Amino acid sequence: MGALAIDDKKYARVLARVLPRVIVTGEEHERMLAEVEKLMDRGERRSAEEDAALDLMVRLIKDYEEAHHALPDPSPHQMLAYLMEKRGLKQADLVPIFKSRGYVSDVVHGKRAISKANAKRLAALFNVPADLFI
Repeated sequence: MGALAIDDKKYARVLARVLPRVIVTGEEHERMLAEVEKLMDRGERRSAEEDAALDLMVRLIKDYEEAHHALPDPSPHQMLAYLMEKRGLKQADLVPIFKSRGYVSDVVHGKRAISKANAKRLAALFNVPADLFI
């Protein structure tokens, strides 16, 4: 949205209709999503005031979703298992890096940490940053 002039009275009427507020419950989240959908359906027929309210509601929804649905960062061994699965690799394929089947198994199952040297080798193999494995 650009620097369009917004009529405060019209904006107040839009806000009174959609009642945007900080989202704290799943029900409120669903209600806000429905209000956003209604405004989105108006397309080019939306007024500047409706665009401003839409922007506000999208920000409120984003804040709620980031706070309630954020995924934790995967551990190094989870990242390794994920990348192995995506590439169709088996533990045996990592023996050249770790030099031992037992060591590979321990790393993949989170029983052993990945050294910096091995993290660099894994990073080269998967073409990702080494810090994913540390």
